[in-house]
Amino acid sequence: MGNSTLSFGPFLCDPVTGSLWREGKSVAIGPRPTALLGMLLEVEGRVVTKADLMERAWPGLAVEEGNLTVQIATLRKLLGPRPDGTEWIVTVPRVGYRLPRQDDAGVASVAPQPPSLAVLPFANLGGDVDQDYFADGVVTEIITALARFRSFSVVSRYSAFVYKGRSIDVREVARELGVRYVLEGSIRREGGQVRIHVELVDGVTATNLWADQFEDGISGIFAFQDHITEHVASIVEPAIEIAEIRRSRRDRPNSPAVYDLYLRALAAITDESIENNAVAYALLREALAMEPENALILSLAAWALEHRTTMGWPPLGEDDKAECLRLARRGLQHSAGDPRVMVHCGMALLQTGKDYDGGMAVLEAAAAANPNDLRVAACSGIAALHCGDIDEALERLHRAVRLGPRDPDARFSLTGIAMAEIFRGNYEAALSFASRSLALNAHFDPTYWMLIAAHAHLGNIEQARQLLRALEAIAPDVTLEGVLAGQPAKNPQRFAPVLEGLALAGMRPR
Repeated sequence: MGNSTLSFGPFLCDPVTGSLWREGKSVAIGPRPTALLGMLLEVEGRVVTKADLMERAWPGLAVEEGNLTVQIATLRKLLGPRPDGTEWIVTVPRVGYRLPRQDDAGVASVAPQPPSLAVLPFANLGGDVDQDYFADGVVTEIITALARFRSFSVVSRYSAFVYKGRSIDVREVARELGVRYVLEGSIRREGGQVRIHVELVDGVTATNLWADQFEDGISGIFAFQDHITEHVASIVEPAIEIAEIRRSRRDRPNSPAVYDLYLRALAAITDESIENNAVAYALLREALAMEPENALILSLAAWALEHRTTMGWPPLGEDDKAECLRLARRGLQHSAGDPRVMVHCGMALLQTGKDYDGGMAVLEAAAAANPNDLRVAACSGIAALHCGDIDEALERLHRAVRLGPRDPDARFSLTGIAMAEIFRGNYEAALSFASRSLALNAHFDPTYWMLIAAHAHLGNIEQARQLLRALEAIAPDVTLEGVLAGQPAKNPQRFAPVLEGLALAGMRPR
Protein backbone atom coordinates (compact mmCIF):
# COMPACT_ATOMS: atom_id res chain seq x y z
CA MET A 1 0.00 0.00 0.00
CA GLY A 2 1.35 3.41 -0.96
CA ASN A 3 1.55 6.80 0.74
CA SER A 4 -1.92 7.67 -0.58
CA THR A 5 -3.58 5.19 1.80
CA LEU A 6 -5.92 6.71 4.41
CA SER A 7 -7.28 4.83 7.45
CA PHE A 8 -10.39 5.06 9.60
CA GLY A 9 -11.83 2.49 11.97
CA PRO A 10 -11.34 -0.98 10.45
CA PHE A 11 -10.93 0.48 6.93
CA LEU A 12 -8.05 1.43 4.65
CA CYS A 13 -8.82 3.55 1.60
CA ASP A 14 -6.55 4.44 -1.34
CA PRO A 15 -8.35 7.08 -3.47
CA VAL A 16 -5.54 7.01 -6.05
CA THR A 17 -6.02 3.34 -6.92
CA GLY A 18 -9.73 3.29 -6.04
CA SER A 19 -9.25 0.57 -3.42
CA LEU A 20 -10.97 -0.06 -0.08
CA TRP A 21 -10.09 -2.71 2.50
CA ARG A 22 -11.92 -3.74 5.66
CA GLU A 23 -9.73 -5.54 8.19
CA GLY A 24 -7.37 -6.54 5.38
CA LYS A 25 -10.09 -7.79 3.02
CA SER A 26 -10.83 -5.98 -0.23
CA VAL A 27 -14.24 -4.27 -0.56
CA ALA A 28 -15.68 -3.79 -4.04
CA ILE A 29 -16.24 -0.06 -4.56
CA GLY A 30 -16.68 2.17 -7.58
CA PRO A 31 -14.52 5.16 -8.53
CA ARG A 32 -17.05 7.83 -7.51
CA PRO A 33 -17.71 6.46 -3.99
CA THR A 34 -13.94 6.14 -3.57
CA ALA A 35 -13.42 9.75 -4.63
CA LEU A 36 -16.09 10.94 -2.20
CA LEU A 37 -14.69 8.87 0.66
CA GLY A 38 -11.16 10.08 -0.05
CA MET A 39 -12.23 13.73 0.14
CA LEU A 40 -14.13 13.17 3.40
CA LEU A 41 -11.03 11.52 4.90
CA GLU A 42 -8.61 14.19 3.69
CA VAL A 43 -10.32 16.98 5.67
CA GLU A 44 -10.02 15.02 8.96
CA GLY A 45 -13.51 15.40 10.39
CA ARG A 46 -14.52 18.74 8.90
CA VAL A 47 -17.57 19.32 6.72
CA VAL A 48 -17.25 19.04 2.94
CA THR A 49 -19.86 20.95 0.97
CA LYS A 50 -22.05 19.25 -1.58
CA ALA A 51 -20.57 21.42 -4.32
CA ASP A 52 -17.01 20.36 -3.43
CA LEU A 53 -17.97 16.70 -3.31
CA MET A 54 -19.72 16.86 -6.68
CA GLU A 55 -16.71 18.56 -8.23
CA ARG A 56 -14.46 15.78 -6.86
CA ALA A 57 -16.66 12.93 -8.10
CA TRP A 58 -17.77 14.55 -11.39
CA PRO A 59 -14.95 16.98 -12.26
CA GLY A 60 -15.97 19.57 -14.83
CA LEU A 61 -19.49 18.15 -15.21
CA ALA A 62 -22.83 19.71 -14.26
CA VAL A 63 -24.79 17.08 -12.33
CA GLU A 64 -27.92 17.06 -10.20
CA GLU A 65 -27.56 16.97 -6.44
CA GLY A 66 -29.57 13.74 -6.46
CA ASN A 67 -26.61 11.95 -8.03
CA LEU A 68 -24.53 12.83 -4.97
CA THR A 69 -27.28 11.57 -2.66
CA VAL A 70 -27.33 8.23 -4.48
CA GLN A 71 -23.54 7.81 -4.26
CA ILE A 72 -23.49 8.71 -0.55
CA ALA A 73 -26.22 6.14 0.09
CA THR A 74 -24.18 3.53 -1.79
CA LEU A 75 -21.11 4.40 0.21
CA ARG A 76 -22.99 4.14 3.51
CA LYS A 77 -24.26 0.70 2.55
CA LEU A 78 -20.71 -0.48 1.74
CA LEU A 79 -19.30 0.82 5.01
CA GLY A 80 -22.11 -0.41 7.24
CA PRO A 81 -22.72 1.06 10.71
CA ARG A 82 -20.10 2.24 13.18
CA PRO A 83 -19.52 0.19 16.36
CA ASP A 84 -22.03 2.40 18.21
CA GLY A 85 -24.71 1.82 15.54
CA THR A 86 -24.46 5.30 13.93
CA GLU A 87 -23.53 6.10 10.32
CA TRP A 88 -19.90 6.63 9.34
CA ILE A 89 -20.94 9.53 7.09
CA VAL A 90 -22.92 12.28 8.82
CA THR A 91 -25.28 14.60 6.93
CA VAL A 92 -24.92 18.29 7.80
CA PRO A 93 -28.29 19.82 6.84
CA ARG A 94 -28.16 22.39 4.01
CA VAL A 95 -24.35 22.17 3.89
CA GLY A 96 -22.89 18.77 3.00
CA TYR A 97 -21.37 15.75 4.70
CA ARG A 98 -18.61 14.86 7.13
CA LEU A 99 -16.88 11.71 8.31
CA PRO A 100 -16.28 12.32 12.06
CA ARG A 101 -12.91 11.66 13.61
CA GLN A 102 -12.51 8.34 15.37
CA ASP A 103 -14.58 8.22 18.58
CA ASP A 104 -14.19 6.12 21.68
CA ALA A 105 -17.06 3.73 20.89
CA GLY A 106 -14.83 0.71 20.35
CA VAL A 107 -12.64 2.45 17.76
CA ALA A 108 -8.99 3.24 18.33
CA SER A 109 -8.39 6.93 18.91
CA VAL A 110 -6.29 8.96 16.52
CA ALA A 111 -3.43 11.30 17.33
CA PRO A 112 -4.36 14.91 18.15
CA GLN A 113 -4.60 17.09 15.07
CA PRO A 114 -3.85 20.79 14.53
CA PRO A 115 -6.95 22.94 15.06
CA SER A 116 -9.47 24.24 12.56
CA LEU A 117 -11.42 27.50 12.43
CA ALA A 118 -14.66 28.78 10.91
CA VAL A 119 -15.23 32.49 10.23
CA LEU A 120 -18.99 33.13 10.30
CA PRO A 121 -20.79 35.94 8.43
CA PHE A 122 -20.94 39.13 10.50
CA ALA A 123 -24.35 40.19 11.80
CA ASN A 124 -25.65 43.51 10.45
CA LEU A 125 -26.97 45.21 13.60
CA GLY A 126 -27.92 48.48 11.94
CA GLY A 127 -30.52 46.92 9.66
CA ASP A 128 -29.09 48.74 6.62
CA VAL A 129 -28.91 46.12 3.86
CA ASP A 130 -26.34 48.28 2.07
CA GLN A 131 -23.88 47.33 4.83
CA ASP A 132 -24.22 43.62 4.03
CA TYR A 133 -21.73 43.89 1.18
CA PHE A 134 -19.17 45.48 3.47
CA ALA A 135 -19.64 42.90 6.24
CA ASP A 136 -19.43 40.04 3.73
CA GLY A 137 -16.34 41.61 2.17
CA VAL A 138 -14.61 41.88 5.54
CA VAL A 139 -15.35 38.23 6.35
CA THR A 140 -14.13 37.08 2.93
CA GLU A 141 -10.85 38.97 3.32
CA ILE A 142 -10.35 37.65 6.86
CA ILE A 143 -10.86 34.07 5.61
CA THR A 144 -8.32 34.69 2.85
CA ALA A 145 -5.79 36.19 5.28
CA LEU A 146 -6.21 33.41 7.84
CA ALA A 147 -5.86 30.75 5.15
CA ARG A 148 -2.21 31.83 4.81
CA PHE A 149 -1.45 30.36 8.24
CA ARG A 150 -0.43 26.70 8.32
CA SER A 151 -0.81 26.17 12.08
CA PHE A 152 -4.57 25.76 11.66
CA SER A 153 -7.04 25.23 8.83
CA VAL A 154 -9.96 27.46 7.83
CA VAL A 155 -13.24 26.20 6.39
CA SER A 156 -14.28 27.65 3.05
CA ARG A 157 -16.39 30.78 2.66
CA TYR A 158 -19.08 28.70 0.97
CA SER A 159 -19.48 26.45 4.02
CA ALA A 160 -19.39 29.31 6.52
CA PHE A 161 -21.91 31.49 4.69
CA VAL A 162 -24.59 28.80 4.97
CA TYR A 163 -25.15 30.26 8.45
CA LYS A 164 -25.76 33.83 7.27
CA GLY A 165 -28.85 35.33 8.81
CA ARG A 166 -29.45 32.34 11.08
CA SER A 167 -29.67 32.34 14.87
CA ILE A 168 -26.97 29.85 15.84
CA ASP A 169 -25.37 28.13 18.80
CA VAL A 170 -21.59 28.32 18.38
CA ARG A 171 -21.16 24.81 19.75
CA GLU A 172 -23.65 23.42 17.24
CA VAL A 173 -21.91 25.20 14.37
CA ALA A 174 -18.53 23.88 15.54
CA ARG A 175 -19.90 20.33 15.59
CA GLU A 176 -21.52 20.64 12.16
CA LEU A 177 -18.44 22.13 10.52
CA GLY A 178 -16.00 19.93 12.44
CA VAL A 179 -13.99 22.90 13.79
CA ARG A 180 -12.51 23.71 17.17
CA TYR A 181 -12.71 27.51 16.98
CA VAL A 182 -15.27 29.98 15.62
CA LEU A 183 -14.69 33.63 14.73
CA GLU A 184 -17.87 35.71 14.68
CA GLY A 185 -18.68 39.39 14.64
CA SER A 186 -21.18 42.17 14.05
CA ILE A 187 -21.31 45.46 12.17
CA ARG A 188 -23.23 48.63 12.97
CA ARG A 189 -23.36 51.90 11.06
CA GLU A 190 -24.29 55.06 12.97
CA GLY A 191 -24.25 58.21 10.87
CA GLY A 192 -20.83 58.50 9.31
CA GLN A 193 -19.23 55.91 11.59
CA VAL A 194 -18.91 52.15 11.19
CA ARG A 195 -18.35 49.97 14.26
CA ILE A 196 -17.30 46.33 14.05
CA HIS A 197 -17.09 43.86 16.94
CA VAL A 198 -15.14 40.60 16.51
CA GLU A 199 -14.65 37.68 18.89
CA LEU A 200 -12.90 34.31 18.83
CA VAL A 201 -14.81 31.52 20.60
CA ASP A 202 -13.89 27.99 21.66
CA GLY A 203 -16.34 25.82 19.75
CA VAL A 204 -16.39 23.11 22.43
CA THR A 205 -16.97 25.19 25.57
CA ALA A 206 -18.33 28.41 23.97
CA THR A 207 -15.68 30.29 25.96
CA ASN A 208 -14.66 33.69 24.58
CA LEU A 209 -10.91 33.61 23.88
CA TRP A 210 -10.44 37.10 22.44
CA ALA A 211 -12.59 40.07 21.46
CA ASP A 212 -12.00 43.53 20.03
CA GLN A 213 -13.91 46.46 18.57
CA PHE A 214 -13.02 48.72 15.63
CA GLU A 215 -14.53 52.05 14.66
CA ASP A 216 -13.81 54.48 11.83
CA GLY A 217 -15.42 56.93 9.46
CA ILE A 218 -17.29 55.67 6.42
CA SER A 219 -15.10 57.79 4.13
CA GLY A 220 -12.16 55.49 4.77
CA ILE A 221 -14.17 52.30 4.53
CA PHE A 222 -11.76 50.31 2.35
CA ALA A 223 -8.72 51.28 4.40
CA PHE A 224 -10.81 50.43 7.47
CA GLN A 225 -11.62 47.03 5.95
CA ASP A 226 -7.93 46.38 5.30
CA HIS A 227 -7.08 47.41 8.86
CA ILE A 228 -9.64 45.00 10.34
CA THR A 229 -8.41 42.13 8.18
CA GLU A 230 -4.77 42.74 9.06
CA HIS A 231 -5.40 43.16 12.78
CA VAL A 232 -7.77 40.22 13.19
CA ALA A 233 -5.50 37.87 11.22
CA SER A 234 -2.46 38.83 13.30
CA ILE A 235 -4.28 38.30 16.62
CA VAL A 236 -6.22 35.12 15.86
CA GLU A 237 -3.17 32.92 15.21
CA PRO A 238 -1.45 33.65 18.56
CA ALA A 239 -4.79 33.34 20.40
CA ILE A 240 -5.37 29.88 18.91
CA GLU A 241 -1.77 28.91 19.63
CA ILE A 242 -2.14 29.85 23.32
CA ALA A 243 -5.48 28.03 23.55
CA GLU A 244 -3.98 24.90 21.98
CA ILE A 245 -1.05 24.90 24.43
CA ARG A 246 -3.49 25.17 27.34
CA ARG A 247 -5.67 22.43 25.86
CA SER A 248 -2.69 20.11 25.49
CA ARG A 249 -1.58 20.70 29.08
CA ARG A 250 -5.11 20.18 30.41
CA ASP A 251 -6.49 17.37 28.26
CA ARG A 252 -3.38 15.47 27.12
CA PRO A 253 -0.55 16.27 29.56
CA ASN A 254 1.44 13.12 28.79
CA SER A 255 0.49 12.53 25.17
CA PRO A 256 3.39 11.29 23.02
CA ALA A 257 1.69 12.53 19.83
CA VAL A 258 3.83 14.74 17.61
CA TYR A 259 1.39 17.66 17.72
CA ASP A 260 1.36 17.69 21.52
CA LEU A 261 5.14 17.41 21.65
CA TYR A 262 5.27 20.41 19.31
CA LEU A 263 2.95 22.46 21.58
CA ARG A 264 4.95 21.59 24.70
CA ALA A 265 8.22 22.47 22.96
CA LEU A 266 6.79 25.76 21.69
CA ALA A 267 5.76 26.77 25.21
CA ALA A 268 9.23 25.88 26.52
CA ILE A 269 11.04 27.82 23.80
CA THR A 270 8.87 30.89 24.36
CA ASP A 271 10.03 30.98 27.99
CA GLU A 272 13.49 31.97 26.63
CA SER A 273 15.42 30.35 29.50
CA ILE A 274 18.51 28.17 29.05
CA GLU A 275 16.89 25.29 30.90
CA ASN A 276 13.58 25.32 29.00
CA ASN A 277 15.35 25.69 25.69
CA ALA A 278 17.07 22.37 26.41
CA VAL A 279 13.73 20.83 27.45
CA ALA A 280 12.17 22.02 24.18
CA TYR A 281 14.97 20.57 22.10
CA ALA A 282 14.64 17.18 23.83
CA LEU A 283 10.89 17.16 23.11
CA LEU A 284 11.54 18.03 19.47
CA ARG A 285 14.10 15.24 19.09
CA GLU A 286 11.46 12.87 20.47
CA ALA A 287 8.97 14.15 17.90
CA LEU A 288 11.50 13.81 15.06
CA ALA A 289 12.08 10.18 16.01
CA MET A 290 8.37 9.67 15.23
CA GLU A 291 8.15 11.95 12.17
CA PRO A 292 11.65 12.64 10.82
CA GLU A 293 10.38 14.67 7.83
CA ASN A 294 7.94 16.91 9.71
CA ALA A 295 8.94 20.38 8.47
CA LEU A 296 7.44 22.26 11.41
CA ILE A 297 9.30 20.12 13.96
CA LEU A 298 12.54 20.38 11.98
CA SER A 299 12.28 24.16 11.83
CA LEU A 300 11.47 24.48 15.54
CA ALA A 301 14.45 22.30 16.43
CA ALA A 302 16.66 24.51 14.23
CA TRP A 303 15.20 27.57 15.97
CA ALA A 304 16.02 26.12 19.41
CA LEU A 305 19.66 25.58 18.43
CA GLU A 306 19.86 28.94 16.67
CA HIS A 307 18.79 30.55 19.96
CA ARG A 308 21.55 28.76 21.84
CA THR A 309 24.25 29.84 19.42
CA THR A 310 22.93 33.42 19.18
CA MET A 311 22.83 33.81 22.98
CA GLY A 312 26.14 32.04 23.53
CA TRP A 313 24.51 29.41 25.76
CA PRO A 314 26.23 26.09 26.61
CA PRO A 315 25.93 23.62 23.71
CA LEU A 316 23.58 20.64 23.73
CA GLY A 317 25.60 18.44 21.36
CA GLU A 318 29.00 17.99 19.81
CA ASP A 319 28.39 20.65 17.14
CA ASP A 320 25.18 22.66 17.65
CA LYS A 321 25.92 24.96 14.72
CA ALA A 322 26.27 22.14 12.20
CA GLU A 323 23.18 20.38 13.54
CA CYS A 324 21.19 23.63 13.46
CA LEU A 325 22.01 24.14 9.79
CA ARG A 326 21.29 20.50 8.94
CA LEU A 327 17.85 20.77 10.57
CA ALA A 328 17.16 24.09 8.84
CA ARG A 329 18.00 22.76 5.39
CA ARG A 330 15.88 19.65 5.94
CA GLY A 331 13.05 21.86 7.17
CA LEU A 332 13.20 23.98 4.03
CA GLN A 333 13.29 20.85 1.88
CA HIS A 334 9.93 19.76 3.33
CA SER A 335 8.45 23.21 4.03
CA ALA A 336 6.00 23.31 1.07
CA GLY A 337 6.05 27.11 1.35
CA ASP A 338 4.97 27.29 5.00
CA PRO A 339 5.98 30.84 6.13
CA ARG A 340 6.52 29.86 9.78
CA VAL A 341 8.83 27.01 8.77
CA MET A 342 10.66 29.27 6.35
CA VAL A 343 11.22 32.05 8.87
CA HIS A 344 12.69 29.73 11.52
CA CYS A 345 14.97 28.09 8.97
CA GLY A 346 15.88 31.42 7.39
CA MET A 347 16.96 32.85 10.73
CA ALA A 348 19.09 29.75 11.34
CA LEU A 349 20.83 30.24 7.99
CA LEU A 350 21.42 33.93 8.66
CA GLN A 351 22.27 33.94 12.38
CA THR A 352 24.04 30.61 12.78
CA GLY A 353 25.24 29.85 9.27
CA LYS A 354 26.13 33.48 8.37
CA ASP A 355 24.54 32.78 4.96
CA TYR A 356 23.28 36.32 4.49
CA ASP A 357 21.99 36.10 0.94
CA GLY A 358 20.35 32.70 1.41
CA GLY A 359 18.85 33.57 4.78
CA MET A 360 17.48 36.90 3.56
CA ALA A 361 15.97 35.29 0.47
CA VAL A 362 14.11 32.74 2.62
CA LEU A 363 12.92 35.41 5.07
CA GLU A 364 11.71 37.70 2.28
CA ALA A 365 9.76 34.81 0.76
CA ALA A 366 8.19 34.06 4.16
CA ALA A 367 7.15 37.71 4.60
CA ALA A 368 5.59 37.75 1.14
CA ALA A 369 3.72 34.50 1.83
CA ASN A 370 2.13 35.75 5.07
CA PRO A 371 2.66 39.40 6.02
CA ASN A 372 0.23 39.07 8.97
CA ASP A 373 2.23 36.45 10.89
CA LEU A 374 3.81 38.38 13.77
CA ARG A 375 6.85 36.12 14.07
CA VAL A 376 7.47 36.32 10.34
CA ALA A 377 7.16 40.12 10.40
CA ALA A 378 9.47 40.44 13.41
CA CYS A 379 12.16 38.10 12.08
CA SER A 380 12.21 39.73 8.65
CA GLY A 381 12.71 43.06 10.44
CA ILE A 382 15.55 41.68 12.57
CA ALA A 383 17.19 40.27 9.46
CA ALA A 384 16.98 43.65 7.70
CA LEU A 385 18.44 45.27 10.81
CA HIS A 386 21.54 43.07 10.56
CA CYS A 387 21.88 42.72 6.79
CA GLY A 388 19.75 45.36 5.12
CA ASP A 389 18.52 48.94 5.45
CA ILE A 390 17.90 50.19 9.00
CA ASP A 391 14.97 52.40 7.96
CA GLU A 392 13.27 49.44 6.30
CA ALA A 393 14.01 47.29 9.35
CA LEU A 394 12.39 49.86 11.65
CA GLU A 395 9.34 50.08 9.41
CA ARG A 396 8.83 46.31 9.60
CA LEU A 397 9.50 46.11 13.32
CA HIS A 398 7.15 48.97 14.20
CA ARG A 399 4.43 47.38 12.05
CA ALA A 400 4.88 44.09 13.90
CA VAL A 401 4.47 45.90 17.23
CA ARG A 402 1.32 47.65 16.00
CA LEU A 403 -0.16 44.32 14.93
CA GLY A 404 0.41 42.63 18.30
CA PRO A 405 1.65 45.00 21.02
CA ARG A 406 0.87 42.53 23.85
CA ASP A 407 1.75 39.32 22.05
CA PRO A 408 4.76 37.48 23.54
CA ASP A 409 6.45 37.57 20.12
CA ALA A 410 6.54 41.37 20.38
CA ARG A 411 9.74 40.92 22.42
CA PHE A 412 11.60 40.30 19.17
CA SER A 413 10.31 43.49 17.53
CA LEU A 414 10.67 45.73 20.59
CA THR A 415 14.23 44.53 21.24
CA GLY A 416 15.04 44.95 17.54
CA ILE A 417 13.79 48.55 17.61
CA ALA A 418 15.91 49.20 20.72
CA MET A 419 18.93 47.80 18.88
CA ALA A 420 18.31 50.06 15.89
CA GLU A 421 18.06 53.10 18.18
CA ILE A 422 21.39 52.18 19.78
CA PHE A 423 22.92 51.91 16.31
CA ARG A 424 21.75 55.51 15.73
CA GLY A 425 22.78 56.82 19.15
CA ASN A 426 19.21 57.32 20.40
CA TYR A 427 19.78 55.74 23.81
CA GLU A 428 16.72 57.11 25.60
CA ALA A 429 14.47 55.70 22.89
CA ALA A 430 16.34 52.38 23.11
CA LEU A 431 15.63 52.22 26.85
CA SER A 432 11.93 52.82 26.27
CA PHE A 433 11.50 49.99 23.76
CA ALA A 434 13.77 47.54 25.59
CA SER A 435 11.87 48.17 28.83
CA ARG A 436 8.60 47.29 27.07
CA SER A 437 10.21 44.07 25.86
CA LEU A 438 11.42 43.20 29.37
CA ALA A 439 7.85 43.58 30.65
CA LEU A 440 6.75 40.88 28.18
CA ASN A 441 9.57 38.42 28.95
CA ALA A 442 12.20 38.70 31.65
CA HIS A 443 14.37 35.89 30.21
CA PHE A 444 15.22 37.30 26.77
CA ASP A 445 18.98 37.90 26.81
CA PRO A 446 19.12 40.45 23.94
CA THR A 447 16.68 42.71 25.82
CA TYR A 448 19.22 42.91 28.66
CA TRP A 449 22.00 43.60 26.16
CA MET A 450 20.10 46.66 24.89
CA LEU A 451 19.19 47.94 28.35
CA ILE A 452 22.75 47.55 29.62
CA ALA A 453 24.31 49.17 26.55
CA ALA A 454 21.86 52.10 26.47
CA HIS A 455 22.34 52.89 30.18
CA ALA A 456 26.12 52.63 29.83
CA HIS A 457 26.18 55.04 26.86
CA LEU A 458 24.03 57.49 28.85
CA GLY A 459 26.51 57.35 31.75
CA ASN A 460 24.13 55.41 34.01
CA ILE A 461 26.86 52.92 34.90
CA GLU A 462 25.32 51.71 38.17
CA GLN A 463 21.99 50.90 36.46
CA ALA A 464 23.91 49.18 33.66
CA ARG A 465 25.83 47.05 36.17
CA GLN A 466 22.64 46.10 38.03
CA LEU A 467 21.13 44.89 34.77
CA LEU A 468 24.35 43.03 33.94
CA ARG A 469 24.09 41.18 37.25
CA ALA A 470 20.48 40.31 36.45
CA LEU A 471 21.57 38.98 33.05
CA GLU A 472 24.37 36.92 34.60
CA ALA A 473 21.83 35.38 36.99
CA ILE A 474 19.91 33.87 34.06
CA ALA A 475 22.89 33.43 31.69
CA PRO A 476 25.98 32.82 33.90
CA ASP A 477 28.34 32.19 30.98
CA VAL A 478 27.61 35.42 29.09
CA THR A 479 30.69 37.15 27.64
CA LEU A 480 31.41 39.78 25.02
CA GLU A 481 33.05 37.13 22.87
CA GLY A 482 29.96 34.90 23.10
CA VAL A 483 27.56 37.72 22.26
CA LEU A 484 29.62 38.78 19.26
CA ALA A 485 29.98 35.21 17.98
CA GLY A 486 26.20 34.83 17.76
CA GLN A 487 25.63 37.95 15.65
CA PRO A 488 25.59 38.17 11.85
CA ALA A 489 28.71 39.95 10.69
CA LYS A 490 27.77 41.21 7.23
CA ASN A 491 28.40 44.73 8.57
CA PRO A 492 30.67 44.25 11.62
CA GLN A 493 30.58 47.93 12.58
CA ARG A 494 26.81 48.03 12.91
CA PHE A 495 26.66 46.01 16.15
CA ALA A 496 29.75 47.71 17.63
CA PRO A 497 27.83 50.28 19.78
CA VAL A 498 26.05 47.46 21.62
CA LEU A 499 29.34 45.72 22.37
CA GLU A 500 30.90 49.02 23.47
CA GLY A 501 28.05 49.62 25.91
CA LEU A 502 28.31 46.09 27.32
CA ALA A 503 32.07 46.56 27.78
CA LEU A 504 31.52 49.87 29.59
CA ALA A 505 29.21 48.08 32.04
CA GLY A 506 31.90 45.51 32.78
CA MET A 507 30.80 42.39 30.87
CA ARG A 508 33.59 39.79 30.84
CA PRO A 509 35.55 39.75 27.56
CA ARG A 510 35.63 35.94 27.34
